[in-house]
Amino acid sequence: MTKSDAASATARGGVLHSGPAGALATTFRSHLAGSLREADAGQPVRLAGWVHRSRDLGGLVFLDLRDRAGIVQVSFNPEWTSAEAIALATTLGAETVVLIEGMVAARPEAMRNADLATGGVEVRATSLTVVGPADIPAIPVARKAGESLPAEELRLRHRHLDLRRPELQANLVLRHCLMQVTRRHLSDHGFLEIETPVLTKPTPEGARDYLVPSRVHPGEFYALPQSPQLYKQLLMVAGLDRYFQIARCFRDEDLRADRQPEFTQIDIEASFVSRDDVVALAESLIAALWREGGVAMPDAIDRMTWAEAMERFGIDRPDTRFGLEIFDASALFRGATEFGITRGALDGGGRVRGIRVPNGAGMSRKQVDEVEAIAKSAGAMGLLRSRYASGAFDGPAGKHLPADAATRLGAEEGDLFVFVAGPDHVSSPALDRVRQELGRRLGLIADGMTNFLWVMDFPMFDRDPATGALAAVHHPFTAPHPDDLHLLESEPHRVRAQAYDLVLNGTELGGGSIRISNPALQGRIFALLGIDEVTAHNRFGFLLEGLQAGAPPHGGIAFGFDRIAMLLSGAPSLRDVIAFPKTTAARALFEGAPAPVPTADLSDLHLRVEGVTE
Repeated sequence: MTKSDAASATARGGVLHSGPAGALATTFRSHLAGSLREADAGQPVRLAGWVHRSRDLGGLVFLDLRDRAGIVQVSFNPEWTSAEAIALATTLGAETVVLIEGMVAARPEAMRNADLATGGVEVRATSLTVVGPADIPAIPVARKAGESLPAEELRLRHRHLDLRRPELQANLVLRHCLMQVTRRHLSDHGFLEIETPVLTKPTPEGARDYLVPSRVHPGEFYALPQSPQLYKQLLMVAGLDRYFQIARCFRDEDLRADRQPEFTQIDIEASFVSRDDVVALAESLIAALWREGGVAMPDAIDRMTWAEAMERFGIDRPDTRFGLEIFDASALFRGATEFGITRGALDGGGRVRGIRVPNGAGMSRKQVDEVEAIAKSAGAMGLLRSRYASGAFDGPAGKHLPADAATRLGAEEGDLFVFVAGPDHVSSPALDRVRQELGRRLGLIADGMTNFLWVMDFPMFDRDPATGALAAVHHPFTAPHPDDLHLLESEPHRVRAQAYDLVLNGTELGGGSIRISNPALQGRIFALLGIDEVTAHNRFGFLLEGLQAGAPPHGGIAFGFDRIAMLLSGAPSLRDVIAFPKTTAARALFEGAPAPVPTADLSDLHLRVEGVTE
């Protein structure tokens, strides 16, 4: 989706445009500058905004006036403008805030600007008032076609100027519209918007908590919520039946382009629902959001089990827009007892897995070496490779393939085969990265193509590689699959969770699960995770108390709202759809946060700083 698509989507919602009697008219303005059209020709107007650009043609002055609705050309001409106003117009610098009175006029056909929505008109100024003088801007708001943006750190440092860019404003208007669609859709489906605490109890949810010291309770701390997980379950226990919240969440973790320390999620929970009920509701909401973004949705979304996703794609959020699926080649190499790489992997309980790359034999050795480097960066020892040409496989791997390998592999002339030998926890991430890199290099993803996918039946537990202890794959309140309850104590690694994720083009949009509503079952899960009764009471006592009061079956889902806004706006990162984001070092460059706190303030909180060097 392009920026212009986003702007038109928001305009359809009536957010950008307002007539003379519209809600956006004030004492200072009758219209928004960017809302003027040819139908307004002949109307007197009062406009207020920022000088985007100005041009002094010696007696004639033109300036582009910008407000949140867009840009309109304003002309200063002795035929309709006083000499004093023209003289003042010649002095205006970029980003000066001005008030203008004048008349809307249609522009001659040859002078229309097809690049502007207001390009068929201009405002002939009769008066000009400066209300906000401006210094020379630290970063430019107006840019020439093809001119690159300033460095991101500089833009974040001067975010008040960066946010004046029309494309960022279009992103934030789209974000607003998506929020309103979410509220309307869920309200229409009987959900109640309920706020949950921001100052809450520290509970382990997979990332570090942001802690807030209590002034009135020395040595005790609140935590900022990683999610409203426990509270939304308690709302179900309380009988409120259907809850949602556009919730602020906080996680103290390493950042990247699509992750922020504070973020927004669409949080949903409902009682007396099955997995299919939650999935159906989620699909209807996503369809409504995608319609608002001007992007078509498929009639149905495919489903895939976690085990199938890992086997075919090596990742639990696969990009299914292209093939290059992973296959198990172990049987082909079992007889290759002299090939140490594959023999060692197979003898150690691992496998040999590979990808067939149609017409990949045309890739140069250097290109394949670069792909191998990707595999190594993901943990593989290397990448075994073999081209199929003239009815034979080349390379060391090809020499050890059996005589019928071409038939068994479905090999065709010009194919390239790449293999990784080792345990699945090595081959899966390596081949996933290889697959993505090959898809990019070979241009296998059509522009504008979108593939949604539900990934279901995640494992309930995995094991800590250092200690071997069981850990919850999602969180300890996820319900196990009812068919696997008998495996909990005997074979916990085989237990499936009633968990589900919605994936778009390899990006996780959201995930959820059916929750544990039986306190006895919750106790069994805690025991398997090594959480004794005392610890469980200390950490989650208020939830357990609720479950013991009679809890309905319930479940829900949460969507990353920032990520949805990013995808629908076509923005390259979350920082382009958040008004005041943090850097990947978790710093707010505009505000200068985090910052040192005076010793007296720390003392009030019963804290002191130790071991910090300047």
